[in-house]
Amino acid sequence: MDMPVLRAKDDAELRDELLRLRRSEFEMRMQLRTGQLARNHTIRETRRDIARVKTLLTERRQGEKE
Repeated sequence: MDMPVLRAKDDAELRDELLRLRRSEFEMRMQLRTGQLARNHTIRETRRDIARVKTLLTERRQGEKE
């Protein structure tokens, strides 16, 4: 997911996206353990997307404090 797309979303949408990404990561880990995951690289991409969303939420919280 691209940062400009994420920046266009508000905080509630970002929290929903974070929840969706975490569920997706969990499902992929389970598929990996059972040998059902065909594309292993998607786990890494999902973790990076989670980090992007968390970074944006933190930036916005820090901006509110100042």
